[in-house]
Amino acid sequence: MKIINFAEQPSLVSQYLAEMRDTGMQTDPLRFRRNLERIGEIMAYEISKTLHYRTVEVPTPLNVNASCQVIDEQLVLGTIFRAGVPFHQGFLRYFDRAENAFVSAYRKYKEKENFDICIEYLASPRLDGKTLVLCDPMLATGASMELSYRALLTKGSPAKVHIASVIASRQAVDYMASVMPENATLWVGVIDEEINAHSYIVPGLGDAGDLAYGTKE
Repeated sequence: MKIINFAEQPSLVSQYLAEMRDTGMQTDPLRFRRNLERIGEIMAYEISKTLHYRTVEVPTPLNVNASCQVIDEQLVLGTIFRAGVPFHQGFLRYFDRAENAFVSAYRKYKEKENFDICIEYLASPRLDGKTLVLCDPMLATGASMELSYRALLTKGSPAKVHIASVIASRQAVDYMASVMPENATLWVGVIDEEINAHSYIVPGLGDAGDLAYGTKE
């Protein structure tokens, strides 16, 4: 699996990540959601450079056709509820002709620090031969992402797979490399080295879903 770590080359992603991590700015859910969207937009642009294109002749007002390059792959943007929604929206702003898939994956706790990942909901088009971009802002252990990917495979086999996350733990990156297809690509804003006993990334930023949409019961 190829890994693209945006932190290796400082950019606007670094600025947005700093704002998202900052406890002094986390009281503004609108800014938090917008920063998720912005990072999604930037990653979408970078992913677009890896796609196949074809040449089309486009009519112009001057009665002369222009030769233009357009995407020659059918994209499916997949996201994991709920923190993934604004991140997904950033991708959709750029890949506006993409199809969309949604997965509900959540932690079902047995004890305080013991939980299973459960898939509750799946809505997806057929994936056969398409390019799947699967988005989840936080990649802590990789378990939710893997289970969501396995669930989506019930809808067919994509030709290409891109995984996109804002923050990933080193453990999750290593795990994804062991379970994802060899030709998959992981796009990540930054890789943090640790996760704690509650499976939160350290230093991370906390619960992205709560910061975007409010605390849950």
